[in-house]
Amino acid sequence: MERIMVIGAAGQIGSELTMALREKFGNDNVVAVGRKTKPSEELRNSGPFEFSNVLNYDEMKAMVQKYRIDTIYLMAAILSATGEQKPMLAYRVNNDGLINVLEIARELKLERVLIPSSIAVFGPETPRDNTPNETILKPKTMYGISKVHGELLCDYYFYKYGLDVRGLRYPGIISYKTPPGGGTTDYTVEMYRAAAEGKPYTCFVKEDTVLPMMYMPDALKSIMDLAEADLSKLKHHSDFNITAMSFSAGELAESIRQYKPDFKVTYEPDFRQAIADSWPRSLDDSAAREEWGWEPEYDLDAMTRDMLENLPKVLGM
Repeated sequence: MERIMVIGAAGQIGSELTMALREKFGNDNVVAVGRKTKPSEELRNSGPFEFSNVLNYDEMKAMVQKYRIDTIYLMAAILSATGEQKPMLAYRVNNDGLINVLEIARELKLERVLIPSSIAVFGPETPRDNTPNETILKPKTMYGISKVHGELLCDYYFYKYGLDVRGLRYPGIISYKTPPGGGTTDYTVEMYRAAAEGKPYTCFVKEDTVLPMMYMPDALKSIMDLAEADLSKLKHHSDFNITAMSFSAGELAESIRQYKPDFKVTYEPDFRQAIADSWPRSLDDSAAREEWGWEPEYDLDAMTRDMLENLPKVLGM
């Protein structure tokens, strides 16, 4: 990997991934692509940035050629909660955007493509505890449906065309740097932000709702490590389970109260509760650990300490 493009570079994960890649490979060797979200000054000024839409095939292909790209990270997506409010938009961005990137990579013979999937691929029929890597995939959201389609399509391009496509199933991702982006696990970041500001928080899932989660540094580490893994050792390609921790909304609130004793949370579930109830409570990520050495660094308490230490700076407090 010498010339990298991050599509969806202004999003929650993409913005931090772009900076991590620039630190590792050099600013000028990582091209950021965003559609309309205003990028931070750091992201815009630290290296090449282009405004484009992943649905515009010709424009995307021309940019890949212009910058002599050999590796693409496709981070652009409409997430679960937003996707249920705008299902046709989610369908187009998540499916048509994916096929555009795969076709560009195939035609131009790119070295590698990284495309994250999600725990949204699972559904109510899936075992919810220690969910295995190989299991039934019957999601009930447009986001989840698009991600199942994406996993199958990526594997098709690997076996049909020899395109090195790799992906992992992200759990909920938590970060102090970027605000929530329309996902079902947004309550975690919102809860931390409210606590940092000294405000009460009304949570949109039940207190006993348990979901697998991951702190952003581990999320960046996972996809960058997967990108550099020895292909000959990979038995899976586009569908690795990965996780770092599982906790309930109530346990998150209690973790915060270790540092903010007066923090108050009430629980008023909305439509996102049904989405959360269809997802796993914990994941079996042994395939990722065995095939490319995945191992997280943060647990709940370490994440809470770091979030509450850094959020005041980000929020200008």
